[in-house]
Amino acid sequence: MKSKFILLIEDDQNDVELTVRALKDAYKGRVAVVNDGADGVDFLFRRGKFDGRQPENPAVIILDKKMPKMDGVELLREVKKDNILKEIPVVMFSSSNYENDIIESYAAGAAAYVVKPINIEDYYKAVRSIGYFWGVLNEENPVFGENGIEN
Repeated sequence: MKSKFILLIEDDQNDVELTVRALKDAYKGRVAVVNDGADGVDFLFRRGKFDGRQPENPAVIILDKKMPKMDGVELLREVKKDNILKEIPVVMFSSSNYENDIIESYAAGAAAYVVKPINIEDYYKAVRSIGYFWGVLNEENPVFGENGIEN
C-alpha cells in the first residue's frame, strides 16, 4: 500500500508547531518538516543532508512564501522544472495577501494559495482542510507509481 506523507516547508517555529498539530487532527499520515527553501530543495531532490532519504515524494507540499536562503516561489520554480517533482501539488501557505504574491505563486505553478488566518481557530480549520483534502481525499496521478516515482 502506498504511504502518503505531507511535506511542510516553513521557517517560523511557531507556525511549524501549529501547522503540524492541526495536520495531525485531519491527517493520520506522516508529516515531514524542513525549515527553509534551500533545505526544501535538497529534501525534494534527495541531496546534501537528505542524500539517503527514501525515494518517495510527498502527496502535497505546504510551502511558506517568505523564507531565508530561498523563498517559496523560487523553490516552487525549481520543483516545477523537474519532470517528476512537477506533479506534486504545492499549496502556498503565506501570511501575505498581496495580489502580486498570489499572482506570482500561481504563475510559478502553485495548486492553491491560502492566506494564513490570524485567528487561531481559523488557522487550525484552514490547515485541517488542506491536510484532509490533499492527504486523504485527493487521488494522486496514477501515472506515478509507488512513492511518487514515474512508472
